[in-house]
Amino acid sequence: MSIYFSRDKWKPRPNNILEEFAAKVWEKKPSYDWSKVVDWANAKVYDLSQPLSPLSPPFPTYPPFEFKWIKVIYEHGVGAQYIQTPLHIGTHMDGPLHFDSAGLDIASIPIEYWIGEGIIVDISEDVSDLDIYTSDLIEEKIRSYNLGLKPYDILVIYTGYSKYAYYQPTADVVRYMLKHPGPTKEFADWLIKNKIRWTAVDAGSQDHPLNTPIRRLRPDIVEEFEKKHGKKIQEVMPWPENFQLMHTYLFPYGVLHVENAGGEIEKVLNRRCLISAFPFKFVGGESAFCRLVAICTDEERK
Repeated sequence: MSIYFSRDKWKPRPNNILEEFAAKVWEKKPSYDWSKVVDWANAKVYDLSQPLSPLSPPFPTYPPFEFKWIKVIYEHGVGAQYIQTPLHIGTHMDGPLHFDSAGLDIASIPIEYWIGEGIIVDISEDVSDLDIYTSDLIEEKIRSYNLGLKPYDILVIYTGYSKYAYYQPTADVVRYMLKHPGPTKEFADWLIKNKIRWTAVDAGSQDHPLNTPIRRLRPDIVEEFEKKHGKKIQEVMPWPENFQLMHTYLFPYGVLHVENAGGEIEKVLNRRCLISAFPFKFVGGESAFCRLVAICTDEERK
């Protein structure tokens, strides 16, 4: 729902981290001291976003990104473009309305929700095609690098699959879109328990690809999964409880995510930084393009 123009009758739902956060912000606008996270005299800004273009692969069954010139300088004295696109392409924030009809639209979410402390966790050496990653793996990495984990943290997961994104010299869109690793319900429950406000991942989906419609579309990928794991997929990731659970299960709890992270992500691995992903102020929007950014202390100048 959109409450951008009026919040008179709106109340946060119990156990929804986003809506509880929003209610507190609207009651009293917070101030933040991020000086313990970032040395502002030695700060660097890192772009963790992928470039968006007509070459960006859309999620399977979605149409592609298109643009055209509707005015050109040599004829009209001005250049202007028109775009037609799904929102689930390139680096984007999945909003509540994508799967939760009672959720907030993008414009109604306070700006403060999109920025905060967070950690970038590298699991790339521990995962490969069609693997399942768990909360135990994430916790192991957090301990190894002394990152800590706090309520309302943002969690960026580096699987290493951004090296297969379409714009990379090692591009492999089949691996990137259809074979990246992903979690199960155990991981989703861990996010809720730890009050993670939102996540980001350098892959086509925050879900395991075979917990999406790809399971129906590509039986050959299912066969590859079953050969690798030695079990039927329904035993390992049974449906319906695992079907798009990082969306359908988490969004009513207010745990959102960014998909298709990339850019300079390899420069900030295993660090605690100030992380932001500001979507455009889209009234009625179920999701939105965003620019995922990490602001970190320049370790070379400390």
